[in-house]
Amino acid sequence: MVRKGTFLGGCALVALLMPINVAMAQEVPGETQTEESTESASDIIVTGQIAFRNRTEDTNPVLSYDLEYFQRFEPVSVGEMLKRVPGVTFTSDVLEYDAVQFRGLPPGYTQVLINGRRAPGGEADRSFFVDRIPAELVEKIEIVRSPRADQPSEGVAGTLNIVTKEAATFNGGFAKVGALINKDGKARPSLAAAYAGTLGDRTSYWAALNYQERRNAKKKVSLRFDDFTTGPLDQTNPEFSDTELQDDTRDGSDLSGSAEIKTTIGDDGFIRLQGFFVDTNRKEDEVSLTYEDADLDFDGAETQHEDIKQRTYAITSDARIPLGFGDLGLAAGWSGYRENTTTTTYEGDEEDLSDLTLDEVESIHIKDDEYTGTVSLGFGADATRFKLGVDLFHKLRNGLNDGDFLSGEFKVKENRYDPYARFTFEPNSMLSIDAGLRYEITRRTVSGDALPTVSYNAETLNPSLHFRYAPTKADQFRASIARTVRRPSYDSVSPIEREEAPGDDDMTRGNPGLRNEKAWGVDLGYERRLGSKGIVGVNFFYRDVKDVIELVALGENPDNPDGQLFTPRNIGDGKTWGAEIDFSAPLDVIGMPDTGLFANYTYLDSSIRDPFTGEKRRFNNQPHHVYNVGFIQTLKKLDASFGATVSGRSGATESNFDETVNLTYDPDLEAFVEKRIGKHFVLRFSVQDILRRSKKEAFLKYDGDSYQEILDNRRAGDVDEFELEREKAGPLYQVTLRAAF
Repeated sequence: MVRKGTFLGGCALVALLMPINVAMAQEVPGETQTEESTESASDIIVTGQIAFRNRTEDTNPVLSYDLEYFQRFEPVSVGEMLKRVPGVTFTSDVLEYDAVQFRGLPPGYTQVLINGRRAPGGEADRSFFVDRIPAELVEKIEIVRSPRADQPSEGVAGTLNIVTKEAATFNGGFAKVGALINKDGKARPSLAAAYAGTLGDRTSYWAALNYQERRNAKKKVSLRFDDFTTGPLDQTNPEFSDTELQDDTRDGSDLSGSAEIKTTIGDDGFIRLQGFFVDTNRKEDEVSLTYEDADLDFDGAETQHEDIKQRTYAITSDARIPLGFGDLGLAAGWSGYRENTTTTTYEGDEEDLSDLTLDEVESIHIKDDEYTGTVSLGFGADATRFKLGVDLFHKLRNGLNDGDFLSGEFKVKENRYDPYARFTFEPNSMLSIDAGLRYEITRRTVSGDALPTVSYNAETLNPSLHFRYAPTKADQFRASIARTVRRPSYDSVSPIEREEAPGDDDMTRGNPGLRNEKAWGVDLGYERRLGSKGIVGVNFFYRDVKDVIELVALGENPDNPDGQLFTPRNIGDGKTWGAEIDFSAPLDVIGMPDTGLFANYTYLDSSIRDPFTGEKRRFNNQPHHVYNVGFIQTLKKLDASFGATVSGRSGATESNFDETVNLTYDPDLEAFVEKRIGKHFVLRFSVQDILRRSKKEAFLKYDGDSYQEILDNRRAGDVDEFELEREKAGPLYQVTLRAAF
């Protein structure tokens, strides 16, 4: 069974609020604020100021965006926020932004952190569905293009660090009431409230609660052709086979809450306790009607109902204890993820769905527990600083699949011990150098039904070196080199055999002995300040990835001679490179300080050898370019604002054994209008998908009586079936009233 993405907030998520970087907090992205920078709720919620990208002074390349940069377009989740960030793509359905892809690489190559620490997710490829993090709980997001030694090394494509609000940087409370309205007229509520305050002189606290319902009703059309007479290059005389009309509706709710209490010690020490929960319930319903031949004779109906229940919990604590000669950092946390998903499929011969019979029932049960800990010691003078530490990690994942095509129980246990050393040298305000070593020790065991336990041990030294040079207050240059890793997906190392994967007649068998992928990366960037608020930057990147994991064919499927038996293997090396340009600035240079412009453009390319054809190609689903352009206009006399942004990407290709898929998206246009009411209220109307964008997929499918014949037909371009699929959702409207107190 192919899981259909997720558009709802809430789930496998998160140490959504909180596993905190144990280290010295002032050195962690997102933890540079002090009490002097505390803002009142009304300063954040009701403001007529346009927010632009932050200029950071991190030695390693980091892009930083406060929530206010995105807020006026009323993003529901972090996924919707990321549409305006350079180089970010999603291969999701229309109006869904779940598995984030940096630099066009598959989601597993992007690391997601919460407050500097790894965020656990329920996805098999270890990716993290960012549409499950409510935007209301976010202080800012950071794009870490190249990691330091005291940060986890898993971001081959880059790292997303989500910094949540904390009591020390937020004073007062806010409430939000809103409604999301789909094209079909269905409305769903969105509610949020939060409050931050103090207890005495040294203790602060924060609590938040968020509830939202979302609905996404899409239409899909598939047209299929076969019996080509001369191949696909000119597609002469293809015969129309059938069309499939599909209604796909995803409806659900998620409830999330978070809390924090923090006590300061001395001038810069603290002890902090945090917790959160996310509770998601979602139903996905598909109705498919198939009509065959040119006369469109009804051929059959299929319905699928998916009932998804996901729960995420986390409790974490951290402390920074001044020792006189330095700072001792301590942190510990637990996070749990639970999923119970049941999919029921019915088939029938009546167009009105009056006579359906049960076809199959499949269920997924996942139980994840992760325990983390960190001890670190930071010391040294202002110009020369040292940091020594160790990150500890224990994960136990239990999975149970019960269905016709995937059945069995498996367990993955992973222990990691990651000592690191970091050295920072800043002789003056113009130059800073950050060098470090991180030694990652991995011990993994995988077991399954009636199968022997398989162990995997790996030890990897990951160096990093970063330079920052700022010859003027307006200019700064950066150069970085770092080694990163990508660990194999849980499905890939699970010994369970999966039927109908990747094709209907195929079977895929896991490979517990897969090695981690490893990559050397280089980033070179320049950034210039434009006036008091504007900024423009350009960055060039290169990644050399070793031991890339992809599916390979072992031969005939033992259970079905019409299909193949596949397994994931380390197939060799791959490379990716590109350039990222971003711009955000007010037009004060031409006398328009109340107009803000925003733009970014990313060029992407790559090279990898296809395990089936032996030919070089790009990484699957990597577009050549991604862009976003927008503006915000403030009308001071009316105490109002409006703005719009358009985003898009080029097409991409996915290569499988017996098919290739060309994927394209139409541009996406969204806009907002807001009216500020006094000092404490703002009323906002926003709309997404104004252009009614389409997701378009073109499938070229190949066939043959043997593995070699299928490959020969693919090389010759002899197509067995050609399919065009189109998907649309329509505009999504949102009305929101915010209040600060």
